[in-house]
Amino acid sequence: MSDPHEVTRFDEPWHAQLFALTVALSEAGRFSWPDWTEAFGATLARHGLSRELDGGADYYAAWLEALEGLLARLDLAEPGKVEALRNAWEAAYLSTPHGKPVHLADEDAA
Repeated sequence: MSDPHEVTRFDEPWHAQLFALTVALSEAGRFSWPDWTEAFGATLARHGLSRELDGGADYYAAWLEALEGLLARLDLAEPGKVEALRNAWEAAYLSTPHGKPVHLADEDAA
């Protein structure tokens, strides 16, 4: 994870989006890449203590947890607002027919 520009394979679109968001935030100066790798490494270590990571969904769940935690520590995202937005997206995708684009309701996007 030393170079954010290395070629990476993604199992799901959200994995790629999460990766791109993390790189973009780092390149925009919101945090340094070493700060990111330290936060992510600590999260992976914590997750790996209870079970072996498969490098897929559990890896990116840990990635998301680390990014949310880092953004909260840097006062760049309020945990309550992040949770509300995550819940709104979950409700939106659960109510969207298969194959259709997922959209947040206007009141959820704010």
